Amino acid sequence: MKMITAIVNRKDAGEVCDALAEEKFAFTKMATTGGFLKAGNVTLLMGVDDDKVDTALAIIRKHCAQRMEPMPAVVNAGVPAFSYYKTEVLVGGATVFVTPVEQFIKM
Repeated sequence: MKMITAIVNRKDAGEVCDALAEEKFAFTKMATTGGFLKAGNVTLLMGVDDDKVDTALAIIRKHCAQRMEPMPAVVNAGVPAFSYYKTEVLVGGATVFVTPVEQFIKM
């Protein structure tokens, strides 16, 4: 058995969760926030049998699209007032950890 921890962009979370549920994967869904962009994410925790790991990863991969989104940036050119401009950053996709589980108990 493996524990899949998937950190998914909140915009992709609905599709990912629906697709996982349709394939009968059980998961715990937690609202989380990224440290770099301070953007909303969803972290999914899933206990998965070894033979189902590839299927779960394929579902996550299929429904987590990377995309460019505008983000305000701050420039301090040594003047008291900051100036703002927009830049684009790559968001979306998923960060996934697959770890072995020594024991699984459902109470």
